Amino acid sequence: MRVRIHTDGACSGNPGPGGWGAVMACNGRTRELSGAHPDTTNNRMELTAAIRALEALTRPSAVDLYTDSTYLRDGITRWLPGWKARGWRTASKAPVKNRDLWEALDALGKRHDVAWHWVRGHTGDPGNERADALAREALKAGAG
Repeated sequence: MRVRIHTDGACSGNPGPGGWGAVMACNGRTRELSGAHPDTTNNRMELTAAIRALEALTRPSAVDLYTDSTYLRDGITRWLPGWKARGWRTASKAPVKNRDLWEALDALGKRHDVAWHWVRGHTGDPGNERADALAREALKAGAG
């Protein structure tokens, strides 16, 4: 049994008010999550969506997580080991942005067996479109 998760983040201005959304599906059941932050960046909302969805799982799970953020997908699958090896510094020796969220996501990745998938945004993928709508609805509700 695998859990299928679609996540997305949205921001009005960058930085500015933001929202995130996640659609979780397993065994024919669907759960939707969303939230907002008054002053954030799009990348922080992308990471937050994945974190909140993985945190919502009540036991260690096999997960297919879909995101339209190459920052999220590449960060967790390619860049994270190097950042950690360099003491949370990038290849150019700058501090890693959003370290707090990367550390949280890294810990959740140890709890769950996550396969990370990139999907092109706004191309009709139903899970991605719904996660995007949730993020935008949260952004509007949180900014209003």
